[in-house]
Amino acid sequence: MPLTEADQRRVDEAEAQAEAAGSSKLLVRVPQDQKKLGLITVACLILNRTIGSGIYVTPALVLKATNSVGISLLLWTLGGIFGMSGLLIWLELGQSIPKFKPSDELPPPQTEDEGALENVPRSGGEKNYLEYIYKHPRFRSTCMYGLPFIVLGNLAGNALTFGMFVMEAAGVRDHDSAVRALAVAALTFACLLHGMWRQGGIVVNNVLAIIKVLNLLAIIVIGFAAGASGSFGNGPARKPAGGENFNVHNSFAHARRGVADYSSSILFIVYSYSGFKQPFYVLSEVAQPKKPFIKTTIATMGLVVVIFFLANVAYLCAIPKNVYLEADRDLAVVFFGEIFGYEVAPRVMSGIIALSILGNIVVMTFTACRGEFACGLMKIGSLSRLILMVISSRQSNKKLPKKKRFWGSVDDRALEQSPAPALVLHWVFSVILIGATSSKPPRSAFTFLASVYAYTLVVIVGFFVASGVLYLRFSKREQWMKYVGFRPWGGPVWAAIYSIICAFLIVTHFLPPSASSPFAFSHTGVQHWVAPTVGLGAVLLAYVYYIFFAKLLPRLKKQELIVEREPVIVRQGGRADGDWVQVMEIVEFWWAARERTPKEA
Repeated sequence: MPLTEADQRRVDEAEAQAEAAGSSKLLVRVPQDQKKLGLITVACLILNRTIGSGIYVTPALVLKATNSVGISLLLWTLGGIFGMSGLLIWLELGQSIPKFKPSDELPPPQTEDEGALENVPRSGGEKNYLEYIYKHPRFRSTCMYGLPFIVLGNLAGNALTFGMFVMEAAGVRDHDSAVRALAVAALTFACLLHGMWRQGGIVVNNVLAIIKVLNLLAIIVIGFAAGASGSFGNGPARKPAGGENFNVHNSFAHARRGVADYSSSILFIVYSYSGFKQPFYVLSEVAQPKKPFIKTTIATMGLVVVIFFLANVAYLCAIPKNVYLEADRDLAVVFFGEIFGYEVAPRVMSGIIALSILGNIVVMTFTACRGEFACGLMKIGSLSRLILMVISSRQSNKKLPKKKRFWGSVDDRALEQSPAPALVLHWVFSVILIGATSSKPPRSAFTFLASVYAYTLVVIVGFFVASGVLYLRFSKREQWMKYVGFRPWGGPVWAAIYSIICAFLIVTHFLPPSASSPFAFSHTGVQHWVAPTVGLGAVLLAYVYYIFFAKLLPRLKKQELIVEREPVIVRQGGRADGDWVQVMEIVEFWWAARERTPKEA
């Protein structure tokens, strides 16, 4: 990146501080311009995360849980509103914080006078936003978000569905050991890919995202064509089902009325739409993180909402609802079998779905390890020394002889910024979750793991982020609207919608589903209250850990943990009018003597 004289001086001083003899400072670099993420990659991060198992597996669950075509489509519409609302909330926060005061020296931490500060996009996503909104007490937000994210922020459930669909594509079903072995293999492949070849992982992500979009578009075209009496091969001779499924009197007839059935359906739908968060975990690695980023993410999420809705319509244009309800397979597989025949088509579709889920795992591995790295930089408690050692990436490699460096590079500036040890941590917890659910069939394990992930990291975290935005907007003390970097049309409406949906799901997910629901114990083998209990338990355990680390441990040690993060910001492109971006960050932490409070004196 071309730099001005003042910017180059800041970079040189930062490197000198970190590399000085005896220095304990950790230098965290942002990739060079040629290795940053372009707008196409940003779009593909969202597409690859949203188009995974959800649009293939979830429609069958929702249709069976609601027993209504009309309500099923309404819930998918609600999910689209939820996803777009979340994106607008994350954009408002991501384009507004953190803020720093540009100067010829290293920028100081955020001050009270926000009018003199500039927003500098930072990776980490909602970790940054929660720390900003809930500033006090120190470390509480970091612990309560960071520990659940590190343990649960992976796609172990999706990896299991990958194994299931690979086995179905091979013509073998009900082989649990092979499914779990394939799940671990998929996670291992994703971690090795990103750990050894960052750019290659990005290329794979982009290619798979494009393939997945084309596949969904093909499903939409085939479904609408079949609904118009088109013929594609050897499927059972049936009349087009669109008239029957979408008839106003039929589409809402015999709908279930259980709140829990709707709650579980919505939870799995919002799980499918939660991919909008992915680019925010790597925001400092994006080449154009301001206005072009905003336009790209909104356009991409709009595309996802449209094709998800049309895919659901396409499924139901060609095949009667009762065929789907009676089948023990997912809508997409039944869809292909009914149109092209059950001899080969279902296996082909299973292979396509497996490839789609693999892309899901690839993108989540790429972004989640950055989120875990960001949590580690805040040193989450006494365990943090281990966590930080594990996820500090190759910044620790600089002290090794060049011939022993893991990456084999002779120039730190040329290193691709992939936190390899963070990938190991991500892999370990993914495998632990797969092992912990090994007593259940893979499909039941997927339902449970997806529920825990969605309930904890999408719903609970989303509630606190969205309600925090409402607080910022209406608090006179914060003066948020005076300095906000992005003002979505509709103002606080999106945060209100997101908060209400999350609050509804937090409460109602404890209600028992109907006996015939696909979410009932008879189908999943797991009691309905287990997933939300695990989710709330993870947050509560994180709070207990925070109390130990931030309150009890300092008193026992008579010391307190000090964490300093000094970002090095420069003008993008070396232009005087360029946006301020972060090129590196100096992180230092130590235990210092603790001053006794008046109450303790």
